[in-house]
Amino acid sequence: MIYLVAIVCPPLALLFKGKILQMIINGILWGLSLIMFIFSFGFLGALTFPVWIVTIIWAILSVKSANDDERTQQIVDAIKSKD
Repeated sequence: MIYLVAIVCPPLALLFKGKILQMIINGILWGLSLIMFIFSFGFLGALTFPVWIVTIIWAILSVKSANDDERTQQIVDAIKSKD
């Protein structure tokens, strides 16, 4: 579900995972590219689309990294509790 949020609104997915600084930078890039895409036509509008895709990929990779970190921490906690 969080991956769907990362596709629709990348800054929101980063906020849900607690990555505040990344959320701010991603939000600025995503917002600017979205605004430029809406208000510009032709060549400039086409240039903003790759930036929009990069923000989505960035959010997906950051969410995956956060999930991997959580899983690793659970494994470490389980190993420590056995001792």
